[in-house]
Amino acid sequence: MKYRVLIEPDEDGVYVAEVPALPGCISQGATRAEAVENIKEAIAAYVESLDAHSEPVPPPISEEVVEVSL
Repeated sequence: MKYRVLIEPDEDGVYVAEVPALPGCISQGATRAEAVENIKEAIAAYVESLDAHSEPVPPPISEEVVEVSL
């Protein structure tokens, strides 16, 4: 599965990664690449936990990038 991940630097310069489709699935890293690797692990653990508790796995969010001329 593919999930949309939002990555933003925080006030300390650490990159925070969050998965909107999986509430509470958040990780971080010293670099953007590290944050991506860490969130992949967090997503896997999140989904494993849902499976272990017989809870449904939320579907990934699809999105479209739209350009607007101003």
